[in-house]
Amino acid sequence: MTNRLASSTSPYLRQHADNPVDWQEWGPEPFAEARRRDVPILLSVGYSACHWCHVMAHDSFEDSGIAAILNEGFVSIKVDREERPDIDAVYMDAVTALTGQGGWPMTCVLTPDGKPFYAGTFFPRDHFGKLLSAISDTWTQQREEVLAAGQRVVEAINAAATAGEAAPVGPAELDEAARVLGAGFDRRNGGFGSAPKFPPSMVLEFLLRHHERGGDPASLDMVTRTCEAMARGGMYDQLGGGFARYDVDAGWVVPHFEKMLYDNALLLRVYLHWWRVSGDPLAERIARETADFLLRELATGEGGFASALDADTDGVEGLTYVWTPAQLEQVLGRADAEFAARLFGVTADGTFEHGASTLQLRRDPAAGDDAARWRDIRARLLASRSTRPQPGRDDKVVTAWNGLTISGLVEAGMLLGVQSYLDAAVGSANLLLSLHVVDGRLRRTSRAGRVGAAAGVADDYGNLAEGLLLLHQATGEPGWLSAAGRLLDIVASRFADQDGGFFDTADDAEELVRRPHDPTDNATPSGQSAIVAALIGYSALTGSPAHRAAAERALAGVAGLASAQPRFLGWALASAEALACGPVEVAVVGEPGRGPLTETAWFARPPGAVIVSGLPGAAGVPLLAGRPLVNGTSAAYVCRGMVCERPVTSVADLAAALTSGASL
Repeated sequence: MTNRLASSTSPYLRQHADNPVDWQEWGPEPFAEARRRDVPILLSVGYSACHWCHVMAHDSFEDSGIAAILNEGFVSIKVDREERPDIDAVYMDAVTALTGQGGWPMTCVLTPDGKPFYAGTFFPRDHFGKLLSAISDTWTQQREEVLAAGQRVVEAINAAATAGEAAPVGPAELDEAARVLGAGFDRRNGGFGSAPKFPPSMVLEFLLRHHERGGDPASLDMVTRTCEAMARGGMYDQLGGGFARYDVDAGWVVPHFEKMLYDNALLLRVYLHWWRVSGDPLAERIARETADFLLRELATGEGGFASALDADTDGVEGLTYVWTPAQLEQVLGRADAEFAARLFGVTADGTFEHGASTLQLRRDPAAGDDAARWRDIRARLLASRSTRPQPGRDDKVVTAWNGLTISGLVEAGMLLGVQSYLDAAVGSANLLLSLHVVDGRLRRTSRAGRVGAAAGVADDYGNLAEGLLLLHQATGEPGWLSAAGRLLDIVASRFADQDGGFFDTADDAEELVRRPHDPTDNATPSGQSAIVAALIGYSALTGSPAHRAAAERALAGVAGLASAQPRFLGWALASAEALACGPVEVAVVGEPGRGPLTETAWFARPPGAVIVSGLPGAAGVPLLAGRPLVNGTSAAYVCRGMVCERPVTSVADLAAALTSGASL
């Protein structure tokens, strides 16, 4: 028997379709039923690659006793946080307000009008059963106290959402943000803070741009130490490429094994930019391997990219990925196994569970025989690993995360010279524009060519718009620019806050107990940060002062947080660096496609620069308008605010013009 989740487009919800709990999807129906039955609502929020979500599902939601309590005394709603980030954001605020911390699975108990009065995360079965019975009794016997508690929680989370005083985020604020980040930097292990450690992708992007604009060596040092530590530790898949979601220890040894599309898309750009700045061969290798991982493991048949690979394999975390010395010997033979064990840090005691080890690569083998031996061993181990049971894949296509992936693959295609990366970005963009745009508005997800019902939220619009703008820059096709402009028009009319900034949901979205408006980055750029980045790019490509002004107003609203809590505003700070640098516009005429001036521009671009190459006066490409060839030959125009320097025709002159501009 299945419950009402069996027809969902969300793989996470479908994982719960066989539960004895009478789950329902979020919508007006379960709230109407709760009012009719006069019972509270049990809201459970998670996602398909979440290890502890699986544990609670097996422990509690598959248990007939727990199901009986829920079915009798509650209306139960299951939400995929990746499909409905707006619901997740509002009720995670409630969890944090009530408990001081959040996480998934998220468990909230609501009144029939949606107000949360009890909340937590993971609950063991015995405790959960007793808790549900106690809540049911309290609902029946102390109704007024429960309703009052729910109202207090709503008032608290609404009060916490009050914006700070607006002020510009300029060079002084950016310097202070970099200083604060330096004070919290882990100089021994890389990264920020203590365990668990998440890849600080957006902060690293800001630090790279801060270094490029002002030459700050400390910012580059933080990037170098962190990127190398992440790439050499167990969080990076040393055999197949790609990064796990986070590391459970401070030294990047043991990951939480789920692999998320958004992490790898963001980190792809970070390693590309680190390589562009430093020339470090490790950075280039990791960028190539991460891009290859995206195409090999997460590409869908429809042209998009799947959301995640699970943390568990057959219910066991990390089963696919960890090794013992005996397993190495079985695949490689004794001599190569001993070499591999030393190289990858595989020990008899193990670094993970049950004597198994994650694979680390603390140094690259020296050139020559050892390097060739390493490549051979790596290929054999990967081939053997492919015969093991594999983690499940959440194959829904999320608009925002595909937008991030489009951006990463476009830059990988242009910087690494790999056409297949660019082709994959085009395929994803075509899918999103053809399937995810319904009646002129974005939808959040699709699966197997079937679009979901959830409306697109701010990060869907912002991240996709930025990806389309990068496609326009790489291809010179005006259609991508036009499509981005249409998305930003919707943002301006539906998401803008009259006080500056942007709400996470549109003005005609389903009404929750609070309209979410969180400017801080989490695992991905906030909706506001994503929109700001796209506004700046669109303004630079078209010369629109209105789009730049909208970006500046939104950044001004987070000025206080920018210097006080820069770890949570990396994407916004990276955009502020682009504004501080101009941003720079580069128009290359006479080089449709990939020529030497275009290649130089992509490698030497200052923070946030935009680049378009094509024929002079190409229709629909504002940056090429009025910019002719020079003496019949290709030329590059370097501009700031649409005010251009004298055009240059040599690679050396273009590199010099771009490098000098970065320090302005």
